[in-house]
This record gives sequence, C-alpha cells and structure tokens, in this order.
Amino acid sequence: MSRRAVLRDAARWAMREDEAVLGEAPPAAAADIQATLDDPALADAMGQLPRLSDGDVHAMRANRRRAIGTGGALALVAAFGIGGWHAGWYRAAAPAPVHYETAPGQQLDVALADGSKLHLNGATSLDVTLGMDRRTVTMQRGEAYFDIAHRPDQPFTVHAEGSATRVLGTAFDIDIASSGVRIAVYRGKVRFGGDGADRNAVIVEAGWRTRFAGGRARVPTRFDATQQDWRQGWLDIDNMRLGELVDALNRRGGTRIAPPPGSLASIAVAGRFRLDNPRQLLGAMGAAYDFQVVRKGDALHLIPTREGVTHPTN
Repeated sequence: MSRRAVLRDAARWAMREDEAVLGEAPPAAAADIQATLDDPALADAMGQLPRLSDGDVHAMRANRRRAIGTGGALALVAAFGIGGWHAGWYRAAAPAPVHYETAPGQQLDVALADGSKLHLNGATSLDVTLGMDRRTVTMQRGEAYFDIAHRPDQPFTVHAEGSATRVLGTAFDIDIASSGVRIAVYRGKVRFGGDGADRNAVIVEAGWRTRFAGGRARVPTRFDATQQDWRQGWLDIDNMRLGELVDALNRRGGTRIAPPPGSLASIAVAGRFRLDNPRQLLGAMGAAYDFQVVRKGDALHLIPTREGVTHPTN
C-alpha cells in the first residue's frame, strides 16, 4: 500500500464517530505522522491551510483519548490534516472580489497585488478577483485602462456587458458604451469576444481597436496607440455616436450634459478632441451638425436647429 493510501486510511479512521472505533488500535501511520508533525517546516506550511477549529480539535481529542492516549490523539489530528491535504478534501476559500468605483469627474489609480495596474475613468464601477489560478475583472459601467502583469499561469479576463477580454500580459482600454463594449489595445494582444467559448472571438493587437455588440466582436480597425488619450485629457474617436460622446464628456464631471434627442444622439462623429471644455467642443460640432448648446437649469442641452427636427422636451 502506498504512503498516500496509508495516510488516507488513517484520516478516514480519525473521522469515524461510531463507538466501535474506541476499541480499535491506532492506524499504523500514526507514529510516522507524529514524526512528520514534529518537522517545523511542515507545521508552518500546514498552518497556511484551512483547518479544523480549536473546538473541533479538542472534541476529537476527547473522543479518542480513552482509546489511544494524548499522544495518539495528536497523531490522529495530524493524520486528519495531512490525509485531507493529500486527498484534496481541503480547498482554499474562494478569493473575495474587491470593488472599485468612481464618481463623475473622479479618476482612480489601482495597483493590484499581482503587479497589474488599473486606471479608472469617472463614473466607473468594477470588481477585481485575484485567484490562485486566474485573475478576473467584472465591469458594471464606465471605462478603465488596464496594464496587466505577465503571468502565464494566471490568465487575466475582463467581463463587460456579455463580452470577455482574455490576456496574459498587455495594456488595453475598455469602454462600456451604449452601442457596445469598445476595446483599444496599446501593448501586446488580447482575445476579444463573448463570454464562454466564443469561436467568433477576434485577436486584437497593439494599435488596433474594435467593439462588441449584438453578441459578436467587430473587425478591428487601426488607431495611433502612441497618442495621448482620455487619461491625459484627449479623446480620439472613430465612428462614435454623439450620444456616446456626451456620455464620455459627462465622465469628466463639471456641468452635466443632458442626453441628446434621438435625432442627434445617433449622429456618427470622428476626430481627436480635447476634453477640458465640453461646451466649446459641442458648440463647434453644433455648427457642423445643426444644433445649439443651451443651458437649462443645471445642465447643458443640445437643441436641433434644422427644420423638421423634433426639439427635446424640458
């Protein structure tokens, strides 16, 4: 019989609660286990594992002391612990997710224990879970830049609105927009698609970006990954809807911009813009797309000026 089997049998004997066990001799492995337990290195290692409570240990000792004495009881506790370790009965507690959230106008830098770094834009909410064999982020809303430490044995996955971004070590930006989840890769490459085994997922390399909408990832397009982005107060957009641009501007804080009416919200805009003066930016766009920027109460409203276009209601 192998040593592992001997330890397993001893552990099972220790777990028995019937009265017959009190009249049986301790298992053959008890002496060996006691000697092993005396090794400080192993004792320290086992101290890091989930184990019986002090109350459970004392109760077990009391039940067994009449048959095998105090020394044997200690050996059985060791048998239970080591046998359970080999048999896989003990499992480390699942790591708890850590929640991070920002308000509009607030940005947050997060340094994770694995060496990865996150930079949250305003109005962003996400949860981070760092496990022994995998690292996971679940985004509820907003935008975040990820700089992921390379750990081949711990894949890193970001879940957002039905999409999944799978990486080992890279840098990328994820934006949850009304038209879908946008991703732009700045270093390395990622696998981007739906949650689960998505055969239609795409590989997005540095200098490319795409979005996930309607249950699939679109064909990536190029962008200049060397340019400054929202972290430095710039927005580089390609075929973004005006309504999404308003959402991006509202993340910066300041005077709130009301959602534009449907006739304007669906307008596709593109270009590279500064984010420090939203009213000036929208005013310049209004000259091209026939709308005005009007302040009403505590918010800015986009008012269509073309004939036949419905004005927003107050």
